[in-house]
Amino acid sequence: MKNIQLFACLSLITLSAISCRNQTTSYNILDYGAKGDGKTLNTGAINKAVEKCNYKGGGTVVIPPGTFVTGTIVLRSNVNLHLDPGAVLSGSKDTSDYMVMNNTLFSEGYNRYGMIYAMDAVNISITGSGEINGNGTCFMNGLDRPHMGGNDFDRKFIRQGDDFMKPGSIFEDGPVSYQFRPGLMVTLEGCENIHITDVLLKDAPEWTIRIGDCDNVDVSGISILNNQLIPNNDGIHVTTSRNVRISDCYISAGDDAIIVTGFGNSPRPDDLIAKTRMPLTTGNKTGIAENVTVINCVLSSRSACVRVGYGEHPIRNLVFSNLVMYESNRGIGVFARDKSRIENVLFSNIIINNRLHSGHWWGKGEPIHISSVMDSKNATPGIINNISFTDIIANSETGILIYGTENSIIENIFLKNIKLNIKNGKNSESYGGNFDLRPAWPSEIQIFKHGIPGLFAQYVKHLTISEIELNWGSGLASFFTNAIEINHSSNILLEDISANPAPVSKGLPAIMLREDTNAVLQNCKTDDGSLLLTKEKVK
Repeated sequence: MKNIQLFACLSLITLSAISCRNQTTSYNILDYGAKGDGKTLNTGAINKAVEKCNYKGGGTVVIPPGTFVTGTIVLRSNVNLHLDPGAVLSGSKDTSDYMVMNNTLFSEGYNRYGMIYAMDAVNISITGSGEINGNGTCFMNGLDRPHMGGNDFDRKFIRQGDDFMKPGSIFEDGPVSYQFRPGLMVTLEGCENIHITDVLLKDAPEWTIRIGDCDNVDVSGISILNNQLIPNNDGIHVTTSRNVRISDCYISAGDDAIIVTGFGNSPRPDDLIAKTRMPLTTGNKTGIAENVTVINCVLSSRSACVRVGYGEHPIRNLVFSNLVMYESNRGIGVFARDKSRIENVLFSNIIINNRLHSGHWWGKGEPIHISSVMDSKNATPGIINNISFTDIIANSETGILIYGTENSIIENIFLKNIKLNIKNGKNSESYGGNFDLRPAWPSEIQIFKHGIPGLFAQYVKHLTISEIELNWGSGLASFFTNAIEINHSSNILLEDISANPAPVSKGLPAIMLREDTNAVLQNCKTDDGSLLLTKEKVK
């Protein structure tokens, strides 16, 4: 009996200790002086709560209902930043409220962090059903002032010539210009064991989430709703990270929606200081972007819904499945530009609805784009190998593009069960009939005039195209050509293809093989009596 009483007493003491510990692991920012009035700057109060939570061994920092204006919040190890229903973290509209980056070599406009920043942290989370709002639109010069970008195209190579994006024009699809804005809204560098769930992120002034050199990341159930007129407000940027899972998200962004790159460990991919940090002690220490899965997401973008590529580090072992893409300028893009080796990437069960957009956006409406080209005079393009596309339905205003070069041959590309519908669009005459390979060098391959087949491929070794159905819409422009055109390629298998040349080019064959391309055809046909196949030299 005494033993039972002793056990009961010990149990009560234990439960009391657990209850006490649970109470102390929650840190409400109101207790540290925060005010949710939409006016008070709460950066200091929120960071005090985070620091206390971290110092005490970790727990949850609670953002209660209200609108809390803030600059940069530094997220620390073992801290869950939790936004209650009705809670809004509102980014300050004063750029001086954001933390200055540690390195002073950044160019003007990219020397401050955004709203949430963590480096070398472990076991961190951003959760809850509240909202993180970057107020990005307020940093723009105006929604009627276009951003023209750098000198990344030459009109003399473009079908529309001097009529292409005339200076002084206003483009309804953006992008709009800006002078200064805060940095990436959420930046996590060299971190591990990360969870981002359920939150709503809105109106990012630049990239929304950057996951750089991180390991073991789970992003699920979040929504990103950005102003699609703003340039570079990408959705989720996975940069040289590994073991990343993105699922059940809705992302609408002005630039790419989900990206996997191999950039070095620096906050900006285009700076000159990629080697300034010490070797990583946490996060992804391999220097390889790998083991990334993206499933069950709905994506919309002024650029690509999914982009793979850029950066010097290898990129491998990626899966993208069960995705819906709509109103995008590109559906899927795989780009080798910076010595990186991109391999073992699977795309499956995807619906793509994209169109040509006006304004200075990269891409010309391709549902699938794969390219390996130089992006500067002394650059070495990377390697693309073993990429698979299966079970794709695409409604587009241009065709599929696979563009290798003599110095960078793309290898082992597999397309199966692709249904492609090509239709006319309101921007077809003013933007269509061109290939867009930007960033690219020399200038004649940045944007340049080219006939548009349903699928174009060049400098590819081991290309399988199986079970492709191509349908052409009515009223198409005269620059649409063959169903398939393949140049300078070898070991090509074309099987179970039902396709015709574009109605405006009935004299052309459905399949055009040029420049010593060798291919095996099995069960390929046209249904309108067009010539099936021609092999010829390029004139």
